Amino acid sequence: MNDDFLFAEDDDENEVDDLGSWKVLIVDDEPEVHAVTKLALNDFSLNGKTLEFVSAYSGEEAKAIFKTHDDIAVVLLDVVMETDDAGLKVAEYVRNELDNHFTRIILRTGQPGQAPEKDVIINYDINDYKSKTELTAQKLFTVIIAALRSYRDIIVIEENRRGLEKIIDASVDLFSSRSLEKFMQGIIQQLASILGCSKDAAYITTAVATTSRTINTSNNKLGDDELYVFAGNGEYARKEGVPLKDAISAQEYALCARAMRDKQIVYAEDHVVAYCNSKSHNGALLYLSGLPRRIGESDRHLVKRFSDSVQLAFDNVLKTVDVEATQKEIIERLGRALEHESNASNNLTRMVEMAQLLAEKVGLNEQDIHALRLAVPLHDIGTSIVPKSILHKTTPLTEEEVFKIRQHAEFGYQILRDSSRPTIQLAAMLAKQHHERWDGKRYPDGLKGEEIDIKSRIATLVDVFDALLNARPYKPAWTIDKVEAVLKEESGKHFDPDLVQCMLNDLPAFMAIQAQFPDA
Repeated sequence: MNDDFLFAEDDDENEVDDLGSWKVLIVDDEPEVHAVTKLALNDFSLNGKTLEFVSAYSGEEAKAIFKTHDDIAVVLLDVVMETDDAGLKVAEYVRNELDNHFTRIILRTGQPGQAPEKDVIINYDINDYKSKTELTAQKLFTVIIAALRSYRDIIVIEENRRGLEKIIDASVDLFSSRSLEKFMQGIIQQLASILGCSKDAAYITTAVATTSRTINTSNNKLGDDELYVFAGNGEYARKEGVPLKDAISAQEYALCARAMRDKQIVYAEDHVVAYCNSKSHNGALLYLSGLPRRIGESDRHLVKRFSDSVQLAFDNVLKTVDVEATQKEIIERLGRALEHESNASNNLTRMVEMAQLLAEKVGLNEQDIHALRLAVPLHDIGTSIVPKSILHKTTPLTEEEVFKIRQHAEFGYQILRDSSRPTIQLAAMLAKQHHERWDGKRYPDGLKGEEIDIKSRIATLVDVFDALLNARPYKPAWTIDKVEAVLKEESGKHFDPDLVQCMLNDLPAFMAIQAQFPDA
């Protein structure tokens, strides 16, 4: 075995790059102990990180510090302070009350007889026990090295656990863009943890993967080959959807462009840029910074495997997202055609967006909201039996014409009801119930109150709200003041009063949707 390779990590202590610090808490009622400890460890460095000292002079002060600092790596803990067992109470508090099993606890006592080592080791979850008389500067250095390495490895394991947790959570609903981002975050967190990255990591792709959620098109119009941050950890968690050239320095951007151009993995100082090959798109990049050590061959192999696997997963999900988007567009176009709407009308688009907004406000779960978005465009499918001449009639309707129009609710239900697909089943219910009233005075079944499904009540409200605000063959567009007055008047009569209140509480958000999707 190559000894140089085996102990290569020890050279990390000579790193001079600022990669942060290890936080060490000194708990002792003697100020001299604090001063001597800091002096002995003054030039300490591990993995490019120096020590940051925090001092406490009593057990109670130590507890207060632990409450506000959750990143203490090591605590040098005196036993006898304001009481004979003050240090032991601190150890018990950290482990049991704060449930902190990460911090390495080193008991350091000048009176070993007060707290026998055997009893303390058995009864308390501590990591080392030292007498102050035996802790020379060299031994203290060794103890801290061992404790920090243990802490570092525990944190890596915890980061991996969190990354895996994200991936598992995402796998429940992998095919939504939000879950995709969560999945990607889990992947880069895993890789960053394995490589020991201390700063930031990001998944970078091109505009071919643009989703409405990840790209702010009002601020950034990206070209087909322009790179942007799709998902990130650390600093890049705040830069999702931002063009890459605005998220990193010019030097770092040049490395990313090089990796993209050469389709290679680029290693430079403390970061790595890994090209992720794609058969269907321009490819993508995994960007990791803050590497604490030189990347060896095994790590490079790991990065390569990760980059290939990540892009494969990304491409597969993108295909699914594209299929779903196509399905959604077909449903919307079909709904518009069957309603005899012109291509210039954005009525269905507005209804979908307002239905989602209202559903979110009343606390529907993500799955129900997603299904509602897909089903709403089919709510009026039954109007396909109603002649266009009746739907667009500008004069009062005859009794026969009213009867024919009212048939559309039941007819739409009959068209859709025998489907085994949950979305189509929901559309069937919307088709049948969207003309029911809260007070039970409408058709087809005279349902009342909560007998009407909440999703149908949502569809009813946004449908009427949109119809009043926009011009129809039989009426001009109404002002928002007039519409608001109608909503208040019909609250508890035509509409669910809770839904009306939700809409009125945030009326500007609903009006913003109207402004975003006007009729041409």
